[in-house]
Amino acid sequence: QVQLVESGGGLVHPGGSLRLSCAPSGSIVNIGVMNWYRQAPGNQRELVAAISRGGRSHYADFVEGRFTISRDNAKNTVNLQMNSLKPEDTAVYYCNAVASDLTYNCWGQGTQVTVSS
Repeated sequence: QVQLVESGGGLVHPGGSLRLSCAPSGSIVNIGVMNWYRQAPGNQRELVAAISRGGRSHYADFVEGRFTISRDNAKNTVNLQMNSLKPEDTAVYYCNAVASDLTYNCWGQGTQVTVSS
């Protein structure tokens, strides 16, 4: 099964920015929705942002206009631009892709984002 590979995580000061990227490790077709989730220690995994193949996006309430999700359908990649980061944004961020016909649901291994002074 094709895996997704995230990159771009790291340590940033409060108020800083990071750009996460996600790409498939092999050939993948028929991607429908692409999502970013996150999971902080002791918490459940939660949806951060989603984007349809047509470019329609959805954000969790806690994003509050700070993040932007984008995708390149030709490359099957998805990005998450995160601005005005807060300590509570600290988590492992996961990329997720769901087939248009729901025949697969792929996840990445996650990338750590730490927001700390």
